[in-house]
Amino acid sequence: MTTPPRVLVVAGSDSGGGAGIQADIKTLSALGAYAMTAVTAITVQNTLGVTDVHAIPSEVVAAQMRACLEDIGADAIKLGMLHSAPLIEAVAAVLADYPNIPVIADPVMVAKGGAALLQSEAVGALSEHILPKAFVITPNTEEAAVLLGAPVHNEDALSSAATALVEKFGTAVLLKGGHLSGAGVLNLLLQPDEPAQRYVSSRLDTPHTHGTGCTLASAIATGVAAGLPLARSVEHACRFVHAGIANAPGFGRGHGPIDHLSTRFRLEFDR
Repeated sequence: MTTPPRVLVVAGSDSGGGAGIQADIKTLSALGAYAMTAVTAITVQNTLGVTDVHAIPSEVVAAQMRACLEDIGADAIKLGMLHSAPLIEAVAAVLADYPNIPVIADPVMVAKGGAALLQSEAVGALSEHILPKAFVITPNTEEAAVLLGAPVHNEDALSSAATALVEKFGTAVLLKGGHLSGAGVLNLLLQPDEPAQRYVSSRLDTPHTHGTGCTLASAIATGVAAGLPLARSVEHACRFVHAGIANAPGFGRGHGPIDHLSTRFRLEFDR
């Protein structure tokens, strides 16, 4: 029996179950990893949007992280919703004590329905304390525009933005193109001093894509925790998310969740 890879998720809770900690746990479990959590916020949301956010004190988030890392340990850490500068600084302080654990950072800024999940004044803290220290960051085009101060409207801009992000933060970037138009969805992986790698999937005509960013980052974290190369981890993660969208159950009247479990998709941890 193979010991499952251990992944600590630091993110917010989604009461609707489609994104956040709930999506992370489902993804990690479906792919054969062991999930631990440090909850950063409790959100009141469903497929129609977020109506309230209750922030967990920064010191409690840090304590959750240390409780897991000091006892169980982790093979990768996935970061999601870090809503304030004080929280970001507290999380960064814990990460500094574990520099050898790869960090997969999803710079969550806005919920699918448009609600802000990152305070505007916290963008600088995220850029300074978290993103340069990550193993890979996974922004979408809207998040990349905030980080770079310039819009990303098409595939040419996607490539330029990925290059700019790698230069700015000095780390690998998976820039997600799901918000762009077109028959295909392009996710672009750029690692320092390596050629870009493109992952293209067919665009599915459905509103049920809530939680895809959280799911993708956690799926990548599973592969990284298992020792797969980053490019292979991204390949598996993109396939997993596409299958989840294709099998979405159709719940809710808005942006519904994808299906993390029906396909029983599992990574093959061959290297």
